[in-house]
Amino acid sequence: MPSCSYVRTVLAPVKTNLRSQATLGRVLDDLGATLLELVHGDADRSGDIGGVAIHDPLEEPALPQRALVLGVGLREPAEVAALLRTLGRHDATALVLRAPLALTPELRQAADESGVALLALTRGASWAQLAALLRALLAEGDVGDAEPQTIGGMPSGDLFALANAVAALLDAPVTIEDRSSRVLAFSGRQDEADPSRVETILGRQVPEHYSRMLAERGVFRDLYRSDQPVYVEPLGESGGFSVPRVAVAVRAGDEVLGSIWAAVREPLSGERSQALRDAARLVALHMLRIRAGADVERRLRADLLSTALEGGAGAREALHRLGLADQPVVVLALAMLPPGDESIGADVNLTSERQRLADGLAMHLSAVHPRCVAALVGDVAYGLLPVPRDGDGEQRALRIATDFLDRVGDRVRAVIGIGAVAADAGGLADARAGADRALRVLRSGPAHGTHGHRVARLADVHVESLVLELRDLVAARGDRPTGPVARLFAYDEQHHANLVDTLRAWLDAFGDVIAASAAMYVHPNTFRYRLRRLAEVGGLDLTDPEARFAAMLQLRVITPGSPEQRRA
Repeated sequence: MPSCSYVRTVLAPVKTNLRSQATLGRVLDDLGATLLELVHGDADRSGDIGGVAIHDPLEEPALPQRALVLGVGLREPAEVAALLRTLGRHDATALVLRAPLALTPELRQAADESGVALLALTRGASWAQLAALLRALLAEGDVGDAEPQTIGGMPSGDLFALANAVAALLDAPVTIEDRSSRVLAFSGRQDEADPSRVETILGRQVPEHYSRMLAERGVFRDLYRSDQPVYVEPLGESGGFSVPRVAVAVRAGDEVLGSIWAAVREPLSGERSQALRDAARLVALHMLRIRAGADVERRLRADLLSTALEGGAGAREALHRLGLADQPVVVLALAMLPPGDESIGADVNLTSERQRLADGLAMHLSAVHPRCVAALVGDVAYGLLPVPRDGDGEQRALRIATDFLDRVGDRVRAVIGIGAVAADAGGLADARAGADRALRVLRSGPAHGTHGHRVARLADVHVESLVLELRDLVAARGDRPTGPVARLFAYDEQHHANLVDTLRAWLDAFGDVIAASAAMYVHPNTFRYRLRRLAEVGGLDLTDPEARFAAMLQLRVITPGSPEQRRA
């Protein structure tokens, strides 16, 4: 009987199993005939696709290298032709439009001049589904070693290549599904199956009515109880399910990870049934690799991001492995505020909450630019956002960060500091320092002038940052209040008075007695008396601007037990 070695021998000649490069040909091999059609252009054009981007007519394109662009909503030939020429200047690989697509002479000429291939997305498939599939295909080898690992002769974690290989082995179209009947990967030749299979592929999920019928017939029960292939007759009550299926569970020990489904015309021979079982073992190894790889890739991205932010000799290589070499980026620093209300209970695992927030930031940024990267480093989640060289990168980052926190809402109290644009790897360390400085001001609270703001650039809070750094300096040297301020503190401590608070309120109100007395909840005449008294006790000339500045500075940075120090 065949064994796993037999399966590897049979799979070896299959065209797609070793094509791990993210080329246009690879995309069409895996998604063509089902989702995508090459309308015009060269499918064998060399070079890897650098990422997926969605065309926005209101924004200047910030495209990854050799991008595959989704032209959502584009219809007019003139508009498409103009976009093709623009994408050609950005060295894009292909433009995807909704089918049916009429190839006019104008479009043909624009495509030939630009070198950008034209693809059509089949009717009924969603753009979100296509974007998710493309990013899954392009993610293989995105971070990590240049040489991909293999399992059973197949690129590690490449379920699409494995599905095509199993399809060649069984001579039948194949899907690989998880426990919830979601389609993880599928082979070519799906048009040889029935309408239910096509509906499943387009929705990336077995339709609920088919799943319910299979469950009622006990198919899932038989499938998950045995390691043998299960033959499923067509569902007579549904004309969409007209081709028989053979399914086998994918197991890792006692755990069922998913299943393989082949649309066949007749039951499999004994040899092919054994080969399908052996293939299920290989699929299990790949699915486990994907599961483990998610955590491994998260740690790897965090290490690479940390190396890049530190600057130095390793920063350029780290940026290259992250796909951000020689591209201007803005550094975002995200942190949670200490639990201060009932929205985050004392028993919440803050580490897990931080990781979830960092993952959310990574997802949000990836929707903005496919080469964005975000990871948790210590208790701060850092993000790198590529920006155009000729645009206002900081302002764009401010809008994106504000939108993210608006989406998060008030359940999690978080703030984001934004650094300056780093033109290259050499500027990343300074950009990270700027983001950290802005973040520290936001974390220190409204006492430093943030007034409840959740996002800030360093330029917005530069003075507040300098005050905090000055406080660090005087605290390290052990400086104490001197002169009039020291005498006022001594008087308050001895007589249980509040002359220091009176002086602080007057300075904060810029000498406005009415406003200062209201802040102290006393009558203006009472406040004026206290003001004269503190001038006498402290020997402070309130008409001298230098004396006022000296008093204000001491109250800000070296007053022992001040509210500012307690909140830092």
